[in-house]
Amino acid sequence: MTSEQFDAVIVGAGFGGIGAAIQLKRMGIENFVILDREEDLGGTWHVNHYPGLAVDVPTTTYSYFFEPNPNWSRLFSTGAEIKQYADDVADKYDVRSHMRFNTTVEGARWDEEATAWQVALAGGQTLTTRYLITATGFLSQPHTPDIAGITGFEGKVIHTTAWDDDYDLAGKRIAIIGTGATAVQLIPELARKAADLTVYQRTAIWVVPKLDFRFSEGAKRLFRRVPLAQRAIRAVTDNLYEFFIWVGLHHRGLLGRRLNIGASDIAKLHRFLSIRDPELREKLTPDYDFGCKRPTFSNSYYRIFTKPHVHLQASGIERVEADAIVANDGTRTPIDVLVLATGFDLWEANFPAIEIVGREGRNLGKWWRDTRFQAYQGVSVPYFPNYLSLASPYAFLGLNFFNTMEYQMRHMDRLFAEVKRRGATTFEITEDANTRYLDRMTELIGDSVFTVGNCASSRSYYFNPSGEPTLLRPMSTRSAIKEASDFPLTDYQIA
Repeated sequence: MTSEQFDAVIVGAGFGGIGAAIQLKRMGIENFVILDREEDLGGTWHVNHYPGLAVDVPTTTYSYFFEPNPNWSRLFSTGAEIKQYADDVADKYDVRSHMRFNTTVEGARWDEEATAWQVALAGGQTLTTRYLITATGFLSQPHTPDIAGITGFEGKVIHTTAWDDDYDLAGKRIAIIGTGATAVQLIPELARKAADLTVYQRTAIWVVPKLDFRFSEGAKRLFRRVPLAQRAIRAVTDNLYEFFIWVGLHHRGLLGRRLNIGASDIAKLHRFLSIRDPELREKLTPDYDFGCKRPTFSNSYYRIFTKPHVHLQASGIERVEADAIVANDGTRTPIDVLVLATGFDLWEANFPAIEIVGREGRNLGKWWRDTRFQAYQGVSVPYFPNYLSLASPYAFLGLNFFNTMEYQMRHMDRLFAEVKRRGATTFEITEDANTRYLDRMTELIGDSVFTVGNCASSRSYYFNPSGEPTLLRPMSTRSAIKEASDFPLTDYQIA
């Protein structure tokens, strides 16, 4: 069978893959394909559609900088609106025509003789490409907890990443495992329908009030007619988030400590005003510093636990039976529905999401685990020519994925322009440049809340299996974008 040949293959049709495709088109590369295992684009915003789904970053900030959306209905828009935004951008920039859905990529291997990547698809087909870009996202591999008896449960099981819209929850006895950001959005919605709801909490989460509001039709018209007005609002939300991330998380000086204490005090006051029962408040109080684990916003999460049919179980789960859950304190709770808000296998199954074998047979996943999780500028790895990983260690900037995408697109622009200028066929980050970057990231992370704060009990996905907080890039958005625009081209071997 003759392999199809492309200039570039992008794995993943979420916002990362869409952004990479737009950048390729800007650089005049049209012979590329975007592969996704799902039946539609949007990544996590296509897969997730559970009740209450909304963005937890203001939508004035949560969008491509070059493509503002004047039609957001509110400051924190719904998942359906975010998905529509993905559709609109893909259509506007003509990247949908490059997409192939229901296509599972099993792995990729660098062919040194052909100086190209061989991309293996489920079903046996192989694609050949000059460049390989993985945009598989950070939250793409659902996690099912390893709890005794869970596979023997005879009722309805729903994972939040595979929500059954046709199943009627009204009047059911529901248990939900997990109290992360997804659960904070979902639990109030479940409580409105359930006859009885039990929330199984492993780790309490910091929750602060959500200052949300609707955009009037007049505001939308203003945004459409005067785009600078929307950009001004974005500047405010961008800078506020940047300040909190940079000072509160990455710069653990006196101001950073005071900011974290202030944020935790807001969450503490929010709990106090919502819940009068001191024992219940105590169970919902995190025992780690604010920022160690992604905090979230909600005006209803704490209050929902005051309802008589909603119960918090914080002792842990001993086992799941055919029709019930038995907690570690011996409480047996009969249930009809088990909801898993248990997150994702971020490190074990996502770094990388597919098997990638580079030069001299180096396996990326094995190399990361045998050495340390690392990637130059959050995108490049030595021994992996012509490869960019958009979901890498030290890639993610704070709370907003689009800031990450902006610097990655600029990195692509600078790198590919130099390859074209030289008439070269390959690029590869040098080991020396990669090591220097890793040493700098290690030094910077040493001043963050993740290193000097009390994070031991947070069970945060920011930390890799070795206990290093290597998910986040410990610098400001401005600094990351500047580096993407002027990094030394000599850091790459271009031939």
